[in-house]
Amino acid sequence: MMTPYTEEHLMPETARCCGRIEVICGSMFSGKTEELIRRLKRAKFARQRVLIFKPSIDTRYSSDDVVSHDSNSIASTPVATSEDILRRGLEMDVVGIDEAQFLDDGLPRVCNALANAGVRVIVAGLDMDFRGQPFGPMPALCAIADEVSKVHAICVRCGRLAAFSHRKVDNERQVLIGETAEYEPLCRTCYNKVAARPAPISLFDEGDGKATSSTTPHTQNNDIPRRPDNDGTQKNYL
Repeated sequence: MMTPYTEEHLMPETARCCGRIEVICGSMFSGKTEELIRRLKRAKFARQRVLIFKPSIDTRYSSDDVVSHDSNSIASTPVATSEDILRRGLEMDVVGIDEAQFLDDGLPRVCNALANAGVRVIVAGLDMDFRGQPFGPMPALCAIADEVSKVHAICVRCGRLAAFSHRKVDNERQVLIGETAEYEPLCRTCYNKVAARPAPISLFDEGDGKATSSTTPHTQNNDIPRRPDNDGTQKNYL
């Protein structure tokens, strides 16, 4: 039985005036690109005008196509800036953007302009970098989106749902294009065990009563709350 075009994520031609922003976010290996490709192919099946963009720096599988970790692909247009998307996307019904975290901070404004012009914008990207910090324009995109889908990988250490991308190589640059040799998906518990995370000290100095903004490793701050772990050892949770 053929699926009707009015199903979720499949906007009919008559709804061109109703633009929207959809964000698909999560860790590496969580299926973000797979879901993006699925939605875009369904829009093409509905005979909508679709254009897909990817950052020109991402050439892992192909310099032109958007390719998932499972080797599903769809033709795309590499761009260096978000302004390139705005110029080319206004005549489309649906615009897809993969690896949005690598694009500039103007991307939320571009997506808003497209959606306000009646374009359905579907964005996929990492919500956090390898340090567990918000990545590029993704936080702002999540804030302005009509719909946010948080997808998860599987933790390679324990099998739980994974939301963090742990970098396995010694490189502190925020942007490091890589695959399984460089990254692994981890749950929060396993990530905290393997990633060295300094704990911020926002307590008052004993001398002048003014708040400090310095950081120090967990093991050097005795004021951080602790609780016993399953094995009876004390662990920091800040």
